[in-house]
Amino acid sequence: MAFKKLLASLGAGGASVETVLHEDNVVPGGVVQGEVRIQGGSVNQEIEGLSVGLQARVEVESGDQEYKQDIEFTKVRLGGAFELQAGAVHAVPFGLEIPWETPVTMIDGQALRGMHIGVTTELAIARAVDSGDLDPINVHPLPAQKAILDAFIQLGFRFKNADMERGHIRGTRQRLPFYQEIEFYPPSQYRGLNQVELSFVADEHAMDVVLEMDKKPGLFSEGSDTYRSFQVGLHDYQGTDWAAYLHQWIAEVGSRRNWF
Repeated sequence: MAFKKLLASLGAGGASVETVLHEDNVVPGGVVQGEVRIQGGSVNQEIEGLSVGLQARVEVESGDQEYKQDIEFTKVRLGGAFELQAGAVHAVPFGLEIPWETPVTMIDGQALRGMHIGVTTELAIARAVDSGDLDPINVHPLPAQKAILDAFIQLGFRFKNADMERGHIRGTRQRLPFYQEIEFYPPSQYRGLNQVELSFVADEHAMDVVLEMDKKPGLFSEGSDTYRSFQVGLHDYQGTDWAAYLHQWIAEVGSRRNWF
C-alpha cells in the first residue's frame, strides 16, 4: 500500500482532474462558471488544495530575443484540504471573475488569431501537483469596446493581427503585467498609412483607448502626433461618432506628414 501511495504521488494510479465550463463565452468584468471533477485513483489521497485561474500566452521581449510565456493572471482557491477516497468522484462548482482588463479574443463571432486565454486547474496532492489542461474561453468585447472596433470596420480597416505583450502602457490604468494590441490594415483612402494599433485598458467604470500609427517596436512614442490616448466611459460612449473621431485624427496626421 505504501508503494501504491508513492506511485500515486508521482501520478501513477492517482487522482485525475477534469474541468467543465458551463459557458465559454464571456466578457471582461463577467464570470465564467464551471465545475471541477476529481476522480479518485487506486488509493486514498490527501488533497492539499484545489484552485482555478486564468492564463494567457504572452509575448516577451528580452534583448534581441522574443519568446512566448504563459502567465496566470488571476487565481482562486476552491475549498480546503480533504481526503479523496479511492475511486470516489468529487465535484466542486466554481465562479471565476474575468478581470476588466482581460483581452478580447473574439470580434463579431470571429476568433482573433494569436489569442490564447483559458481556465487553468491545479490540484495540489501531498508531494505532487497535478495541473489540468487549459480550457479555452472566448472573451467578447464590452459594448464600449465594440463601438470603437465597429468604427474601424466602418472606415474600411481590416483586421491584421492581435497579440499580448508583457509590459505596461504608460499613463493608463493598467494593472495586469501584459496588454493587448489589435492591429488593422488601413483602407486605400489612407494610402500613406501602414497600420493602426489599438489597445484597451478597462476597469469597472471606464477604459483607456490607446491608438498608434507606425509604432516603433517596443516603444510607445507618447507625445508624438502618431499616438493618441483617451478615456471612454463604459456606459456613456454612445454620444460620440467614433468613426468620425478616428477619421479626423488620421486625416490630421496624414495631412501634416503628406501621407495622403
